[in-house]
Amino acid sequence: MRFILIILVSIGIFSCKKEPEKFKEPIQIAGSAFGTTFHITYYDTLQRDFTKQIDSLFYLVNKSMSTYLPTSDISKINQGDTSIVVDAYFAEVFKKSRKIYEETNGIFDPTIGVLVNAWGFGPASSSEKPDSLMVKQLLKNLVGFDNVQLKNNKIVKTNDSIYFDFNAIAKGYAGDVVGRYFEAKQLDNYLIEIGGEIRARGIHEKKNTPWRVGIENPNFDGSRSYRKIIFLKDKAMATSGSYRKFKIDSVTGKKYAHIINAKTGFPSKTNLLSVSVFSTLDLADVDGYATAFMAMSLEEVKEFLKQHQELDVFIIYSDVEGNLKTFTDFNNEAVN
Repeated sequence: MRFILIILVSIGIFSCKKEPEKFKEPIQIAGSAFGTTFHITYYDTLQRDFTKQIDSLFYLVNKSMSTYLPTSDISKINQGDTSIVVDAYFAEVFKKSRKIYEETNGIFDPTIGVLVNAWGFGPASSSEKPDSLMVKQLLKNLVGFDNVQLKNNKIVKTNDSIYFDFNAIAKGYAGDVVGRYFEAKQLDNYLIEIGGEIRARGIHEKKNTPWRVGIENPNFDGSRSYRKIIFLKDKAMATSGSYRKFKIDSVTGKKYAHIINAKTGFPSKTNLLSVSVFSTLDLADVDGYATAFMAMSLEEVKEFLKQHQELDVFIIYSDVEGNLKTFTDFNNEAVN
């Protein structure tokens, strides 16, 4: 999600010949993927351009897990095709999702796709808001990660209409895929940002500092300003929030966010406005935790963190009087 701005120095292009410097200029690649934008910066002494390779990796992830691509594996599975043999990408995301599902007691649940569509936030969105009875029926019959299994690289569902939605974790996973490719090419210093989800390794060589990123204020008017500057080194960072992607009820005028509570079936009602999670874990994992936390209360997040010291958080929330407050929990070094 686009809640993070990356702060990088502008890069000049020099045509004059001179002796090689200790470091090369960073290579920067930007574009669109997964319904959002991406920005990638890396240092390579060989000055290799990996644009085509990155595009190919994004294509493979999309082909595996994009619910917006009718011919993707996940779309075919959602349509009831039981013959699909999933690839290694799908299998890994499935297993990561299972782990977070179990740790959060079902708050994070990729089978929530039917509810995402029902509330108007998915590729098969409904034009009408669901009533309580419909939500109850969908929850009972079609939601629950315990109702799906991965067997012999095929998905087995208790109900053919169960609808997978990995969008809460797929962008982060794509960042991991590119990062692993870079590391296989012996790149030690890079920053990958996809829709605000970040995987950082090493340092900004030119500045000789960790990578510097900014966490935005939750401005509902669309304006952009920074709440916190973070330095990242060998960390993943993901931010989930309720202030950019929401719908307004045409009758009541009430806003409801795109984060659906898998327990209630309704958009999450929380005073949390923005949750940023940092960890040495994969970006996919951090992405999933950030989404799960947005469906929790602040106290529930605090309790969860007591059992997960590998996670750091920066949370922006509103108090009972509507004032913006922050909660931070940094257990690990190399964050700020």
